[in-house]
Amino acid sequence: MSEAQEHLKCVIIGSGPAGYTAAVYAARANLSPVVYTGKEPGGQLMITTDVENYPGYPEGVMGPQMMDDFRKQAERFGTEVRYELIDKVDLSGPVHKLWTDSGKEVHADTVIISTGASAKWLGLKSEQRLTNKGVSACAVCDGFFFRGMEVAVVGGGDTAAEEATYLAKLCPKVHLLVRRDEMRASKIMQERVMKTENIIVHWNTEAKEVLGEEEVTGVKVINNKNQEETILPVKGFFVAIGHKPNTDIFKDWLEMDDTGYLVTQNGSTKTNIEGVFASGDAQDNVYRQAVTAAGTGCMAALDAERYLVEKGII
Repeated sequence: MSEAQEHLKCVIIGSGPAGYTAAVYAARANLSPVVYTGKEPGGQLMITTDVENYPGYPEGVMGPQMMDDFRKQAERFGTEVRYELIDKVDLSGPVHKLWTDSGKEVHADTVIISTGASAKWLGLKSEQRLTNKGVSACAVCDGFFFRGMEVAVVGGGDTAAEEATYLAKLCPKVHLLVRRDEMRASKIMQERVMKTENIIVHWNTEAKEVLGEEEVTGVKVINNKNQEETILPVKGFFVAIGHKPNTDIFKDWLEMDDTGYLVTQNGSTKTNIEGVFASGDAQDNVYRQAVTAAGTGCMAALDAERYLVEKGII
């Protein structure tokens, strides 16, 4: 093996709650895991302010602080964290080949994929500027902060319908902005929206600008049919147009659903390739929470350990 290559028992790609939890378990099992953080060390929680729904933080915690705690815990047990990006893989053999963006080749007996998913945004400058100041892509995560306030949700699919009905339990008025004259959501979700009295559906409507300096004070919307502009006096603006799993580099190797989420075997984190495991939001398009990601990270490390034992590698 050349100097450009090294052989590892366990490589973890991604450094959010799933990746670092997998690292804690893998390190404690003496797998000497190496975590490749990717472009966004810590994942989506690095752009999250208060996290109040993760067990063990009774006063809440800032997202970046939480991820720093996860990293320190993983390193305490011997995890090596590398601030590099894996941008190419060859999963054909029993030993899996990975390449970093600097061209270094790494061989691994097991690979745990924890690359997460990224929320889709509208692309408004004001939306970016006010992220975590009233703009959010997760009602379950942040809805609590808007109790008793008027909010808006953008989207026409199941995610938007779910977010709107969830917020309707907390907020006096929820404006649902639907770009077309119909929703893409399933019939049962549409019925739920229509039966919820404090959800106001704005058909043929798009957000033009999120208003406010240090916090959201409203949203300027435009009706696509008559070009009429209106300002809705909301304090929260939730973008619910979907997520994109960060799985592109695996598309020639691993089984995925139509939207790119990795498919795992029931009750496990096993993919269609032996020795490759998927955890967190890269394979979860339902829950998408830090605590569920951490749970699957634990599962992936246990699955990897069992695989290595079965193969006689450890």
